[in-house]
Amino acid sequence: MNQKQKKELREHQSTRQLMGITQLTEHGVKTAKGELVFFMLRPDNLSVLSPEGVQGLVNALADLLRTTPSVRLLALDSRESFQANKLYYQRRLEEETEPKVRELLERDATHLDAIQSSTASAREFALVYPVDKDSPTDPRRTEKSLLDRGFHVRLAGEQDVKRLLAVYYQQDVSAEFFPDFDGERSVSANG
Repeated sequence: MNQKQKKELREHQSTRQLMGITQLTEHGVKTAKGELVFFMLRPDNLSVLSPEGVQGLVNALADLLRTTPSVRLLALDSRESFQANKLYYQRRLEEETEPKVRELLERDATHLDAIQSSTASAREFALVYPVDKDSPTDPRRTEKSLLDRGFHVRLAGEQDVKRLLAVYYQQDVSAEFFPDFDGERSVSANG
């Protein structure tokens, strides 16, 4: 298959095919390599914990990752980036000669900095467990085991999985609901 044929094939593939996902499941995704189940991990507020408490959490997570080699930790930055907007304001400030307009541009740039600072800790964490075909694990049992180890965790729902994929692949942190098909909301509203 030559380069042009490969490009044409990619253009006709669905988003799921391009990502290697064959199916979305109730709590994860199926790929050609198997099923992955996601658990949403809520981090503790480390700033209010003692050094011993922080060390205990680090040890618990390290122990989990060490004793369960198939588990993966997914850490996503789920906040919007204002870098393009900040560069625009910076460029406009360099060009602008009118003092009142410059003042407004500076205020807008300061406002963006404040928003970005207030969302600096907006991270999402997920534990990703592969489901072994030979010995399938019960996701609810795994969730209970994680809770028993002291983690604040819950089994991801379908919308959680879609949001994680959107943040991972597109950095889309603004959507609240993800339909199964593009344009589904428009068709539903008109039908």
